[in-house]
Amino acid sequence: MLGIVFTSLIDMLEEKVSPEFADDVIVEAQLENDGAYTAIGYYPFEDMQRLLAILVDKTGKSANELLYDFGIFLFGKLGSAHGDVLANTSGILDMLAHLDDDIHVQVKKLYPDADLPRFSVLSRTDTTMKLQYYSERELFALAEGLMDAAADFYGAKIQRETVKTDIPHTYEFTITVQ
Repeated sequence: MLGIVFTSLIDMLEEKVSPEFADDVIVEAQLENDGAYTAIGYYPFEDMQRLLAILVDKTGKSANELLYDFGIFLFGKLGSAHGDVLANTSGILDMLAHLDDDIHVQVKKLYPDADLPRFSVLSRTDTTMKLQYYSERELFALAEGLMDAAADFYGAKIQRETVKTDIPHTYEFTITVQ
């Protein structure tokens, strides 16, 4: 998993709670690298699972609630670090339509070993899109947070519905711009 995801998670814990809280979570997770992440490194997904399990215990929130909140925070970090990637899109639906064939291509140039989720546009009108999401990591709630933060970035108000499909690790998002 990309290091920027881990560094952003630690940043969120430090900013939203406290540096001491972030340190406590890292210590309790008993990570092999003791939480020494760099934005350009690659780290095992199991580290994220450990951190998330500790956060569930400490906050009482579900893993999906925490991932959603993190998705909102992460969009801000990614937007700041890679705003040039977003500059080629005109709105939330345009950005979502170009995730795999443009934005993820640019991400792969920066992080060749990145294991990114796959997005496929199933249908689209001027105000609605049905998007298929596939990831063996089951981080759909993170994607929801990223989408909602992207909508805010573009000044759009959206309604979003998420449905798990019969295909393993696959969800469908229906996004309507209001």
